[in-house]
Amino acid sequence: MKRRRDRIISGFSKLLKEEKLKLVAEYFENPGEVISLLKSFWHSDEEKQKLFDEFSENTLTNFVIPYGVAPNVMINGQTYLVPMVIEESSVVAAASAAAKFWSERGGFRSEVVDTKKVGQVHFSWSGQAATLHALMPELRSHLVSAVKHITANMEKRGGGVLDIELKDFTREIDNYFQLLVTFETKDSMGANFINSVLEEFAQALKVFMANRLELPDEQRQVEIIMSILSNYTPECLVRTWVECPLSQLDNVDESLDGEAFARKFEKAVRIAQVDVYRATTHNKGIYNGIDAVAIATGNDFRAIEAAGHAYASRDGQYRSLSRVEIADGMFRFILEVPMAVGTVGGLTSLHPLAKYSLEMLGNPTARELMMIASAMGLANNWSAVRSLTTKGIQAGHMKMHLFNILNHFKATDEEKAAAAEYFKDQKVSFAGVAQYLSSIRK
Repeated sequence: MKRRRDRIISGFSKLLKEEKLKLVAEYFENPGEVISLLKSFWHSDEEKQKLFDEFSENTLTNFVIPYGVAPNVMINGQTYLVPMVIEESSVVAAASAAAKFWSERGGFRSEVVDTKKVGQVHFSWSGQAATLHALMPELRSHLVSAVKHITANMEKRGGGVLDIELKDFTREIDNYFQLLVTFETKDSMGANFINSVLEEFAQALKVFMANRLELPDEQRQVEIIMSILSNYTPECLVRTWVECPLSQLDNVDESLDGEAFARKFEKAVRIAQVDVYRATTHNKGIYNGIDAVAIATGNDFRAIEAAGHAYASRDGQYRSLSRVEIADGMFRFILEVPMAVGTVGGLTSLHPLAKYSLEMLGNPTARELMMIASAMGLANNWSAVRSLTTKGIQAGHMKMHLFNILNHFKATDEEKAAAAEYFKDQKVSFAGVAQYLSSIRK
């Protein structure tokens, strides 16, 4: 017998919001309660709710996750209060602890290596690569001229099309070529700008080749396969680091002096450079911090992560994005990541909290936001590896998770206060909290 939830729904997107709610609620045994729950997360300001509804298709309600801040984040001598949006209990605490620790040792240092972004026009053409290469100087001029109506404003801001390169992939796929285009988009992430230029390039390429009367008829035809930006941006890169004399790490681990701790920390990071299982978790910890800033500022964390993971694999093996250098009595912990972010346009301007986040950061440029987000990635990486190589990750993580467990058991405020005191020097576990609550509820 076919279940109700297995049916195919036609025209769902055309329904009114209330009709969508009613239809979805039919999947539950208590539809009235479901509708009430979903509506309880609607914004009280109808205009703001309308704004959220229009961000995406088929919006039913809002999904709330915590918005926190990490204080004392010193980067290149400037101190920031950094907004972070994330549900994982320990991320903001880890970032805050690392920021405080390194603020007493000179803070984070950061530099933007470059800000080039990338797009591609993929096409099929039946001639020899040498013929296309010979046409490239004229083709470049034709393409750049064809998109002037799109690029004019960006060029006034110092951005635009930087280069157009012909790539020959005919050994891999018959007749397959590519125009690899690099862009500068200044403070915008630039996705719509890049895609608009690429689609215009594609049409201009077809016109250009159709007018090459010196070529055989079949070589005057170009089949455009697709035109789209690439989220792999290895030349949109930021490098961030912390450093201090080894002696300033003396008290990090009670059982080791500063140098011994630094050597153990370095080995832990090297393991993530040679072992893919460790590298995946290591880099995930870095993106705990970066994603939280990206979401808080209305940036596309999925694109940022995709670029980072591809960059981590750039030599053919997936490796740690961070590394440690120990030399001349100094400890240096370095993170290098691609980071395509924007501070104007898109959700950065539309989402009320994204605008507020950027204001909290002092309305940074995109380059400044690259440094802030990467610092939060390095901060979380430092805290995670520090915990792993000293007391273990669970002690701190489960302390932060304690209130989630207490909420699971619907603990009262009095029970939470008592549990927080009890578990100060006790190992936190789901079973342990359940047993403790049971004992005090007798």
